[in-house]
Amino acid sequence: MSAQIAALVIFIVMFVLIVSERIERHIVTLGCALLTLVVVFGLIMNSKEAVLEALSLHSFTHTSFWYQAGGGSSSTGINWETITFIAGMMIMVEGMGDSGFFRWLCMTIAKAVHYRTVPIFMTFMVMSAGLAMFIDSITVIMFLAAVTVELARILKLDPVPLILSEIFCANLGGSATMCGDPPNIIIGTSLGYSFADFITNTGVMAGISLIFVLIYFYFCFHKELKPASGAVRPDHYPDPKEAIVNRQAFVTSCVIFFFAVVLLVTHAQTHLTVSCIGVLAALATLLTAGKRAGSLLRRVDYKTLLFFVGLFVVVSGLEQTGVLEILAGLISKASGGNPLMVIAIIIWGSAVASAFIDNIPFAATMIPVIRSLAEVQGIHMDTLAWALAMGTDIGGNATPIGASANVVGTSIAAKSGHPISWGKYCKIMAPATVIVILISMLFMFVRYF
Repeated sequence: MSAQIAALVIFIVMFVLIVSERIERHIVTLGCALLTLVVVFGLIMNSKEAVLEALSLHSFTHTSFWYQAGGGSSSTGINWETITFIAGMMIMVEGMGDSGFFRWLCMTIAKAVHYRTVPIFMTFMVMSAGLAMFIDSITVIMFLAAVTVELARILKLDPVPLILSEIFCANLGGSATMCGDPPNIIIGTSLGYSFADFITNTGVMAGISLIFVLIYFYFCFHKELKPASGAVRPDHYPDPKEAIVNRQAFVTSCVIFFFAVVLLVTHAQTHLTVSCIGVLAALATLLTAGKRAGSLLRRVDYKTLLFFVGLFVVVSGLEQTGVLEILAGLISKASGGNPLMVIAIIIWGSAVASAFIDNIPFAATMIPVIRSLAEVQGIHMDTLAWALAMGTDIGGNATPIGASANVVGTSIAAKSGHPISWGKYCKIMAPATVIVILISMLFMFVRYF
């Protein structure tokens, strides 16, 4: 009992400190991880095995870490497969950004629709969702919002409607694939799902929802999409080719991205794990970068990777002490044994929680919970996993702090002189979030029951 109380207190303190944002979140999770290892596993449990299981360093030596996709992560500790994959993709994306890929893509699409505002509005939403299926939504918004601000200046247009819709679609697109959003990576690597598993389940839900989202945002903003007088003449629009900083690096990054996508799509057939694919993409990027390799490595977001390390250790404390089994029992009792109610509780509970707290620790915490629920309730694990994925991925859209992409997008808007208040953000985004969660829940009711 004392170990459970200590693990739970450490976890709650970690969450409060993360939400308060007074201390950098990687320092918070690493500090709480150290407390878990020393206090919970060391002083209270006096278990060397629990410490080794939490650190999970042995996973690197297993063949299944690099080859034999679909087996899932056997460890309850640090999910090194998730961390390795994210690190590799970070390096690849930095190389793409260096070559001007993202800016070129945005400008090319804008030119293709002759810089007409409504087509730009619709195609940028689709592009945001499409890119976020393979690239982290934070990166997508970072580049897309910056280009949007520039286009809005040229067209004498308010960039806020475009940025808000792009943020939502980035998070929606991320829910469609295993590599699109960190919670999905955690769910996929922990439970042994492939890229195809996600695209045929959460991908279908995201695709259906995207149609309704496009219609919703159009009716929300169609009056604001009319360019003001004084816009730059068509012959003065920027040439997309100007965005290409280094032609050779541009072509190389496109080829690497293409092969990374192919490997991700086919990893269930090739049996290469996502950690192996991440390492291959990173090595290819660094080898072709030449002298720029050092610069790319320095720009990797190591703080986020350390955040993951600490987080997994703290969650391991909850799992190894039995706290998460108790939580699973409470959900089971609240549902009254009704599988439909279990799904509703998971997807809506995840959505509400993710609107206010980081969806990454929430997803990591809930994976052992849905494992227990699947055993107790007899519900197929797949259904619970898709409910958790959609709830955590989409719920974060509802508030400006619900997902990292939201923070990045609103910050870029503010720096450009177009601040987005909490009231305006939630007024537009919260209803869209409810629409997608409702569509997803009904889809699961119809397809899986």
